[in-house]
Amino acid sequence: MRQAEETSELIQEQAAEELQTNTLMEKQRRLEEERRDFEREKKEFYFRKRMEERHLGEEKRLFQLKWKVLEGELLKLAKEKQDMEAEKERYDRRREYCNSYTFSGSTGEGEMFFSGVNNELTLKKRYKDLLKIYHPDNLSGDTRTLQMINKAYEILKKQFSAQAVAK
Repeated sequence: MRQAEETSELIQEQAAEELQTNTLMEKQRRLEEERRDFEREKKEFYFRKRMEERHLGEEKRLFQLKWKVLEGELLKLAKEKQDMEAEKERYDRRREYCNSYTFSGSTGEGEMFFSGVNNELTLKKRYKDLLKIYHPDNLSGDTRTLQMINKAYEILKKQFSAQAVAK
């Protein structure tokens, strides 16, 4: 009976060792799975990171291009405004020397803004450009100047319409 007890104890110890070995193997298997999952997640993270860095770089490049365009347009508008102011001063001086300067049968203060305009299409384009510069909502806007521009525009628009009908 002693031998049976010893055998039983050995079997129990072997079973306990096997259980412990199985538990350790299961833990190792789970750790290996977790390590693989971690490596996969790490690769995905670095891939997303590289993609975001590329995207950010592209966004930065596009922003710089847009900024350059805006700066160029701002400088262009500032130069156009200076040119228009200089032309306005020339016309004002000219008007001082001449008692009245007729503009197709009517006197107008805003005729200088449309000098060189010879058809309705260029008239509309010049009018829109002038609105961008002198609209009162703009930082450099001027209500009085815009009123002169509107008055001259209406006169010229009527003249070009009348010419079109006459043809």
